[in-house]
Amino acid sequence: MAKILTLTLNPALDLTVSLDALQCGAVNRSQAQHSHPAGKGLNVAQVLADLGHSVTVGGFLGEDNLQPFEQLIAQRGFADCFVRVPGETRCNIKLVEADGRVTDINGPGPQVEEQAREQLLARLAQIAPGHEAVVVAGSLPRGVSGQWLQQLLAQLKAMGLKVALDSSGEALGAGLKSAPWLVKPNTDELGEVLDSPVHSFAEQQAAARLLIAQGVEHVVVSQGEQGVNWFSRDFALGASPPEVKVASTVGAGDSLLAGMVHGLLNGDTSAQTLRRATAIAAQAVTQIGFGINDRAQLAQLEQGVQLREEQQEGCR
Repeated sequence: MAKILTLTLNPALDLTVSLDALQCGAVNRSQAQHSHPAGKGLNVAQVLADLGHSVTVGGFLGEDNLQPFEQLIAQRGFADCFVRVPGETRCNIKLVEADGRVTDINGPGPQVEEQAREQLLARLAQIAPGHEAVVVAGSLPRGVSGQWLQQLLAQLKAMGLKVALDSSGEALGAGLKSAPWLVKPNTDELGEVLDSPVHSFAEQQAAARLLIAQGVEHVVVSQGEQGVNWFSRDFALGASPPEVKVASTVGAGDSLLAGMVHGLLNGDTSAQTLRRATAIAAQAVTQIGFGINDRAQLAQLEQGVQLREEQQEGCR
């Protein structure tokens, strides 16, 4: 298995609150709540660890609420490359209704000053070259610009790492300029950064053509319950997940990304890679939290994934 680095520049403590139906402007009674350290890169790291990889985690953590993050890192056996900064890591509130709808209330995160940014770059210069790939996922904290992210990705590529990017808005737009090895936006995120709708397969194919021409090798467009489309220079492959009982959609895209990175680094076929990744994402929505906890269920879900090979033209 591979040695993989994940970077979460703006992690969060996720407070997931389950309720029957959200009534705005009224008193709501929750049915359950669960708090856990999260952030897209950390979520990806947990799935990658369950798939057998050796994982290093890094980014920025607030000094005032370190305990849950350090506990997770120790429990999972991750190598710790996080830079500690003054203040608190943000809290994100996830309101999960019985029908699976999720309302997010995301905090801003701590201020990251130049000294902390330089400290992270210095650490990465030391430890990153020993890794095969890096997953950079999530939003940017205050003090970190899109331009800085673009420089970070370029530095990681120069070290010989395969760079997988999963972000949105300014971060995605800036990151795409570095031509990552793999990008995994959803349809809304990709449409926003390209200023063009990408809901249909034809629209996604046109967008993927553009990104591939700029040097991106793999464009993975997630569509929630409608599945995922994967574009490369050589093929276009789609997958539809099996129907499952939804507990929460939080972390489904992160689980999909982990499955894609795993399959590509493992040298699996494209069909096997996408089938497994889609099943991992489907399993993620049946649970609160992150990781692969039921291998038998995962195998059953893989059998229920429907693959479709699409005609791909114009990317060579």
